[in-house]
Amino acid sequence: MEILWNIDDADIKKVNRLLEENDNPFLRKRKERNIDKQGIVLTKDTIILSMLMCLLTSQQRSGPDSKVGKFLRKQPFPITAKKIDQANDINTFIKENLQKNELTRYINRISDFFTENIKKIEDDNWAIIEKLNDLKHKQSKENERELADYLDSWLKGFGPKQSRNFLQSLGLTKYEIPIDSRITKWLKDFGFPVTLSSYPLGDIGYYHFVSDGVQMLCERAGTYPCLLDAAIFSSYDNKGWTEENIIY
Repeated sequence: MEILWNIDDADIKKVNRLLEENDNPFLRKRKERNIDKQGIVLTKDTIILSMLMCLLTSQQRSGPDSKVGKFLRKQPFPITAKKIDQANDINTFIKENLQKNELTRYINRISDFFTENIKKIEDDNWAIIEKLNDLKHKQSKENERELADYLDSWLKGFGPKQSRNFLQSLGLTKYEIPIDSRITKWLKDFGFPVTLSSYPLGDIGYYHFVSDGVQMLCERAGTYPCLLDAAIFSSYDNKGWTEENIIY
């Protein structure tokens, strides 16, 4: 049995219209990093920041003026590899920082997930940096999906969506995107031929199936899924993104 994705000219026009209407700093930054590969920095601290971003945004709003957004833009960022090494208790250190910034929703879960993940990464001697660099230099649909699926199974509290959010936020992916509530809402309005909700998207096989459809749509429209994602994501924020408030 085989399902055929039927993409017509009207579908392509919808995608191109969305990109034109949301040609904003958020979309341009995504192109600069994920397509042109400018400004990509893979360090312990950028990995920590991206991991925190994923855990926080899976639980609460993350627009340009949100508490999450303001916290993630802090300079200098209060949670670093050095400070984690110096902390008597990582879980308590994370909780205290989140509380200081009024990020108390699911604080215990987020702190627990982060602590377990950072200990895994440290026990693995930060080998994740080498894996990320490999993807940076050997980018393909297959390599993106393989690493995203690995992170999905390895990191606590991630799943298919946030494993892709993690890679995308680091500038490493063009094809695999985080299919979140904004994406599913837009796809429903678009007329996507598959019923979409968060629960089945937690299944990796179903996630692959939906992602394949998005990738085929983008290929026909002459764009990349990461740019479609940026256009959809920013379209819900009432033109609130500027050069100064972009997080990732």
